[in-house]
Amino acid sequence: MELIETHAHLDYPDFEADFEGVISRATEAGVTRIISIGTGMESSRRAVALAERFPHVHAVVGIHPTNVEEEGLDFLPSLTELARHPKVVAIGETGIDHHHLPEGMEGTELASWKTRQAEAFRIQLDLAVALGLNVVIHQRDAWEPTLEVLRPYTGNVRGVYHCFGGTPEQAAEVAALGHLVSFTGIITFKNAEQVRATAAAVPADGYMVETDCPYLAPVPHRGKRAEPAHTRLVAEKVAEVRGISLEEVAAATTATAESFFRFSH
Repeated sequence: MELIETHAHLDYPDFEADFEGVISRATEAGVTRIISIGTGMESSRRAVALAERFPHVHAVVGIHPTNVEEEGLDFLPSLTELARHPKVVAIGETGIDHHHLPEGMEGTELASWKTRQAEAFRIQLDLAVALGLNVVIHQRDAWEPTLEVLRPYTGNVRGVYHCFGGTPEQAAEVAALGHLVSFTGIITFKNAEQVRATAAAVPADGYMVETDCPYLAPVPHRGKRAEPAHTRLVAEKVAEVRGISLEEVAAATTATAESFFRFSH
């Protein structure tokens, strides 16, 4: 059985003290490949460095929407160079986040802030098209604005809505545009009925599994640091709600991840 952890933040300081143990526990849990996700230029460089050190670690590079103000909009030359690395398998995480609004910002200033997020998203989508890569999408409290940016790219680039918490109908909406969803440890939370309903409804080739570690540790580790080994717990819960075996979930999600991420582009 093989599982792919499709969204980890291995470059975060949370893992510095016992990185070797984290990798070892993932392997023991059947997680044979881990994708470390960049959230800015320095984070992306660290993700690539980790991918260079460990054969079964791969990198995704990009600018998280909440970091657009810090990074600015002149990141394209540096990101392009980094994205050409052979261990980079997608662009991201990128997207739109209207949940974490800057304190005190309103009116035209807030509108301009939202416009810059959307522009950073477009720049990264254009880069993905140019390099033949797909995108890892972060969307929070910005469902329609995210789709508005993404729709013109239909047929040219695919996205995965990571840490998906939407309804079955929303999952079907993004699937109709050729995109995927991905489930985290939230699926194990007591109050996550909607996520479980969506996981039960999506097509077999329409989803992947992840942890978003160090965040969102699944039950029974909730409140502690999540790590890639917990991908197995996410997959087990998906199997339960779909009424199939863990092996079937592993086979389906691994095939989907291998198709979506360019492990040997």
